[in-house]
Amino acid sequence: MRKLMLTVLMVSVLAALAFAGGQAEGVEVPYPERDITTVVVWGAGGGTDVCNRIVMAEMAKELGVNINVINKTGGASGSVGMTYAYSAPHDGYTICGLSESNVTAGVKGAWSNRMNVWDFFIIGGSPDVVSVTPNAPYNTIQDLIEDAKANPGTILAGASGSGSIHHLNLLALENGSGADFSFIPYDGSAPAQNAAMTGEITVIITSVAEQAELIRGGKLKPLGMLIPDSFDLAGTVIPSAFKTYPSLSDYLPLPQSIGFAVAADTPQERKEVLYQAFDKAMKSQAVLDFGKEKYYVLSGKRGPEANEIFASLESNFAWTLWELGAADVDPADLNIPRP
Repeated sequence: MRKLMLTVLMVSVLAALAFAGGQAEGVEVPYPERDITTVVVWGAGGGTDVCNRIVMAEMAKELGVNINVINKTGGASGSVGMTYAYSAPHDGYTICGLSESNVTAGVKGAWSNRMNVWDFFIIGGSPDVVSVTPNAPYNTIQDLIEDAKANPGTILAGASGSGSIHHLNLLALENGSGADFSFIPYDGSAPAQNAAMTGEITVIITSVAEQAELIRGGKLKPLGMLIPDSFDLAGTVIPSAFKTYPSLSDYLPLPQSIGFAVAADTPQERKEVLYQAFDKAMKSQAVLDFGKEKYYVLSGKRGPEANEIFASLESNFAWTLWELGAADVDPADLNIPRP
């Protein structure tokens, strides 16, 4: 009798567990229920890193979990960090902090996918400026360009990695002016700017947002903007390089779009949660103040609208790189349409 009762009890327990398991399978687990990781593909202190840290801090408040930001640098066009983030489960718990510069990873032979495998969120961007070390013998963009033409390949110019927007802007500056620099790539804008401040390189091309404090502090000397108009930086007017070299308009300007992405096949309901948190973060006072103080034009686009922008960037940048002779893979082989 006792044995029979034990058997009945065991069967009942197993049946209950099976029922509970079946019920659990049909219940959506709340998202997020644990911390999220954002993998920034560029170095700490650069524009992509800083923008992501500011926005992630605000998103974390809405999501109720921590968002841990880490940096995974290296590879052409930030391919190391991008590959690392994409290889993680597509469950909304790994975010990739990136920028427009990543769209050239395919034509640099470092990324086997098109950019349409991501779903994008755009924080904003800032125009690029050409600056030099304070003790460099150049006071105008013409001084620099004419010396680079007279002494080809002797002036060291730095930017973030090969294929980045800053590298593309350097190539465009060379092609539009006839200058010839010696390009030195870095893992991000911050190390490139540090190299310029220490005299390791002479020329630096990064965004106004990234250089603003260094320019105001006299640690970098701005010579020209790589947009058609001049730029007022707290009372210091930086002239447009287009004024002296009109042919730059054949290649420039190239827009900057800093933000982040999740894998496109992440469950839609989880992406909707991220959309809502992002929308609120972009309207927060902390982000609005950051954009104003750091000279970022804020965007806030996400989902289909942001994806369309990145598809256009991929087309524009990939073919620009190919036409400038700096691509390793023909965009046509990757089915990237011409702009």
